[in-house]
Amino acid sequence: MRPVDIQQIGDELAIKWEDSSESYVRLETLRRHCPCAGCKGESDVMGNFYKLPDKPLPASAFELRRIGNVGGYAIQPVWGDGHSTGIYSFEYLRRIADAQT
Repeated sequence: MRPVDIQQIGDELAIKWEDSSESYVRLETLRRHCPCAGCKGESDVMGNFYKLPDKPLPASAFELRRIGNVGGYAIQPVWGDGHSTGIYSFEYLRRIADAQT
């Protein structure tokens, strides 16, 4: 399922999907679900999992500066604290949105 429109409205990301349904995801929720290796950790080829210790996020971490498209399958937000390595597939974005309801 692909979004046909994505807009920031206040502290939420509004997403209109191709089936005409709409989702609203709080920016804080979106940032806390960042899928990048730095935020969620990663496994090496031997199956060992590595994750940096959790650290408190500043208020700027929840300020959305812009959103870039990644191919035809994902978005990549740029946050106010400079974080920009999270690539949210449309499928993952929909799961985050559906989990809020």
